[in-house]
Amino acid sequence: MTVRDRLGEAIFRVAAGPDGPRHRDRIHGRPGPRWFDPASPIGVVHGDASMFVGGVRALLLQALHPAAMTAVSEHSGYRGDMLGRLARTSRFLAVTTFGHEEDAERAATAVRAIHDRVVGTLADGTPYAASDPHLLTWVHIAEVDSFLVAHTAYGDRPLDAAGRDEYVAQTAVVARKLGAADPPRTEAELAERIEAFRPELAATDHAREAVDYLLRRPPLPLVARPAYGVLVGAAVGLMPAWTRAPLGLPRWPLAERTVVPVLGSAATRTIRWALSPGRDTARELAARREAGAA
Repeated sequence: MTVRDRLGEAIFRVAAGPDGPRHRDRIHGRPGPRWFDPASPIGVVHGDASMFVGGVRALLLQALHPAAMTAVSEHSGYRGDMLGRLARTSRFLAVTTFGHEEDAERAATAVRAIHDRVVGTLADGTPYAASDPHLLTWVHIAEVDSFLVAHTAYGDRPLDAAGRDEYVAQTAVVARKLGAADPPRTEAELAERIEAFRPELAATDHAREAVDYLLRRPPLPLVARPAYGVLVGAAVGLMPAWTRAPLGLPRWPLAERTVVPVLGSAATRTIRWALSPGRDTARELAARREAGAA
């Protein structure tokens, strides 16, 4: 194996888990209809290396909702299985974006069943439920905003305004499948919805613990931490200014305008380069899928 192959395999294993190749073959290789055209905006964004930055930003932003963060802290087991949670999340995004519509529907149904079991009480006695459409909307818009912002900054082919609107509209299809309440369908609506949530947001102890875990104690070998640190720095640099103080995020004003974008671009280009053989495989699988459907 070449250095490129070894690096690509290592990155894919971290993101997709040990069963990643088997799931990839099914997602891209099964003939039949999809929810989305893989060449459409949702395929462009979700298939790009900028998702590594967007994913970290999404976790940081989502942590600001007390109910969402309490549910994650009490039910997800992220402290002991962070990579497993990452693999499950990336698999859900892959199957709903690129997979057969039956597999995508099955994945959405499975997630809804999990959400139905996640219930509890906040510190002030307020009950919460992961199936709450309002709470699901927050989780959705924090993800979509993060993926879009990261792709605009670090994507291989940043979308124009029309493409960004289409991306938001396409992700709303998946959000509705999960039970979100009236998800936004344009970039402007997305910004308005995030602003509307701000009065509900606060940095709880659960949120600060999660941030500390993500930034300072990731369950990664020492050799991988410098590269991870670059992705985290890029994600933090893309966080809204009003999130910094509550979450205790570091501020590097000069570095965020100079060094961080350069390092973030280099990191995402390297990931993109390392995973490009996998993209060739995905194209070959898609070609076989179309041939089988003909």
